[in-house]
This record gives sequence, structure tokens and C-alpha cells, in this order.
Amino acid sequence: MNLLSAKKLSHSFDYELFYDVSLDLQEGESISIIGVSGSGKSTLLNILSTLLKPEKGVVSIFGEDIEKMSKKRLSQIKRDELGLVFQSHYLFKGFTALENLEVAAILSDQEVDKALLKRLSIDKTINQKVTQLSGGQQQRVSIARVLTKKPRLLFVDEPTGNLDKTTANEVMDIFFEYIKEHNAGMILVTHDEELAHKCSKVYKLINKELVKVSK
Repeated sequence: MNLLSAKKLSHSFDYELFYDVSLDLQEGESISIIGVSGSGKSTLLNILSTLLKPEKGVVSIFGEDIEKMSKKRLSQIKRDELGLVFQSHYLFKGFTALENLEVAAILSDQEVDKALLKRLSIDKTINQKVTQLSGGQQQRVSIARVLTKKPRLLFVDEPTGNLDKTTANEVMDIFFEYIKEHNAGMILVTHDEELAHKCSKVYKLINKELVKVSK
């Protein structure tokens, strides 16, 4: 099943970032997007994840053009089907790590996965305030919060920036296992080319175009 389709996307701010960008994401697939800083990787991810409207082009999720969706339908998809992992964690600072996860669980009618907490090595610190956690621990809580809601589409922006290499590899293994087990898909933006090449498809934003690098 096609989870996401982008056709002829173009966008600019003070200057043109990219034009005529197209890609498709199927169930069980992962796509990585690499490129130098300022090439538009995060902007493209924001467009694909419905956070930003492109100047030109069409984004479809589950075969539906998001511009033609009702506000209710789009809100439902954002709440239930999309999972966004940002470089900034956007955790509730006054809450414990567990309370952050419980909010996601309640909103999505899911349970907090204790096995996932253990794999992410946050099971021992789960009752601490977010402000008491290291940057790496906060990042892993953020990832657990996103996976708690069981999304079909993951949009992941530099998810391992605050993590050591061993932990980063473990986190990416969790993402890859998740998309296979849940017939989900992932679009990953990263500077780490080694990490990028673990994905099903690798694209590079270069000279304002999205170029397929491998697979």
C-alpha cells in the first residue's frame, strides 16, 4: 500500500530551496534524505508531514490529497497516524518522563510499552522530571512518546544527534523493526550517511533537486 506520495513539490523562502520533488513511500519502507545544511531537508520533511504547505505540488497520504481533506479528517490523521520526531524534543517540561508518555497513550487510546522503555534504556529514569534528564535521555523519551501512539507514518529529523553511536544504532533498529511489524513507513532526514544507507531508499537534496542515491 502507498502510504505517502509527493508530486512536483517546490518551495522557497528568501531563495529557492528545491523544485519538482517527487517521491513515494510504501508500507514497510524507509526513505532517508541527506544533503548539506541549508539544502532544504527539514523544510521538505515539514511539507511531507503536513506541517508546512508547499508553494507548488501535491502531497497525498493514504491516497488522499491533504489539500482536499476536511479539517476533521486531517486532524484525525495527524493525531492517530503520523509520528514526528524532531531535533528539539518538545516534551512537557513540568511532567515526568512517564507522564509525557501517558499523555500520548491516552490521546491515542494505547498502552505505554514497558519493553520499549527498557530497549531505549529509559526504564530506570522514567519517573524523573524531564528537566532532570540528559539530552540523550530526553531524545529517547521523545521517541518512545511517538511510538506509543502506534503511527503508520514516521517523520524523523536527526533522531540520533544527542546519542552515542551504540545507542543511535539501537534506536534506529527499533525504528526499522517498528515499521516492519506495523506495516508502517519512515522518512528520515540525517547528516549521517552511514545511517542513511540503512534505509530502503536514499535520496540527496543537491542543486535544488531530490536525487535518488541508491536502491
